[in-house]
Amino acid sequence: MTVVVATKYVSLRDMALLVEAGVGVVGENRAQELEAKHAAYGDAFRWHFIGHLQSRKAKVVNRICELVHSLDAESSAQRLTVPALIEVNLSGEPTKSGVEPERLDTLLAEAKDVRGLMTMPPQTDDPETSRPYFRRLRELAAERGLRELSIGTSQDYRVAVEEGATLVRVGSTLLRG
Repeated sequence: MTVVVATKYVSLRDMALLVEAGVGVVGENRAQELEAKHAAYGDAFRWHFIGHLQSRKAKVVNRICELVHSLDAESSAQRLTVPALIEVNLSGEPTKSGVEPERLDTLLAEAKDVRGLMTMPPQTDDPETSRPYFRRLRELAAERGLRELSIGTSQDYRVAVEEGATLVRVGSTLLRG
């Protein structure tokens, strides 16, 4: 399993702390921040993109990242040249990105190199409430022969590991001051 340190709230200067701590993989949510952090820290990390991917930002992501966790549109799939995980909106929340489960196969047919799936369950104080979402995503991946599962964040990473996560995205748990 790979821990991806989410750097959305990490300043450019504080990225040096992650280098000192020996962090290997970071995930950034915004392409502009990704560019700036990569310009300063380059090969100090393996870079993942974990935010909503706009097709016009695919060029930046292609140049820097080894994996995108959040592919959810055909327009982005056509421009992406690096491996990706398809984000599936299992909660049905309109504020969340991701394809509906019914559209998963359509996006799989459009994308070039899909390694697995990702989901974001509803925000919760009880990590156990994330379990059904993680289990369902694991089932969807297995039905399609996909190996990678990007599930779990600081709120529910333990449950995610129990449900088969190959990637967990943590930030606030590691970065509290």
